[in-house]
Amino acid sequence: MFTGIIEELGAVEALERRGAGARLRVRSTGVLADAAEGASIAVNGVCLTAVDLRPDGFAADLAPETLKRTNLGDLRQGSKVNLERPVRAGGRLDGHVVQGHVDATGSLVSLAALGDGNWWLRVRVPADVERYLVFKGSFAIDGISLTVAGLNGGLLEAAIIPHTYENTSLGTYRPGCRVNIECDILAKYVEKLLGASREKRGLTMEHLQGSDIQVGR
Repeated sequence: MFTGIIEELGAVEALERRGAGARLRVRSTGVLADAAEGASIAVNGVCLTAVDLRPDGFAADLAPETLKRTNLGDLRQGSKVNLERPVRAGGRLDGHVVQGHVDATGSLVSLAALGDGNWWLRVRVPADVERYLVFKGSFAIDGISLTVAGLNGGLLEAAIIPHTYENTSLGTYRPGCRVNIECDILAKYVEKLLGASREKRGLTMEHLQGSDIQVGR
């Protein structure tokens, strides 16, 4: 589990395409302080398994599903990436619960300066993702924990404070680029529970009486 609080801004050293997937190599130092072979590291909000650890970076294998559902396949040598280690049991949850399981990618519409280092982010999101987003709710873009400040017609808006802008990859983005979106897992559980509840309530006396089943009187 992650929190969406970015620890380090890494850089892509290489993205090697393979038959069915790819291997990503990232230059970094901070997130490797206590890492071991096989450790989990979130790269742009995607939970990856770190292998081939070196003093100045690590590698991770990308499955076809990862390339299909995230923006990691768009990375190029020198691309900046957001890095975070998993939260330790008993540690502080400064952001929100982030699984590192990206739901879909959105398209950056704009990142407008508001003054004093603040910015206004606007992202176009798919309809099947929008239903999990609510005003003032939590979500993650490229692993960054953010709060929904506006939501209208598939357009997601969020305020970006100076610290977030300066310490994440947001400043490198341009309109049209793809960003990874992870919705709050609590919204998905609520949807499933409500759906199950509706199914149970669907079996009523009226339904039985309208069927071929004979109901005793």
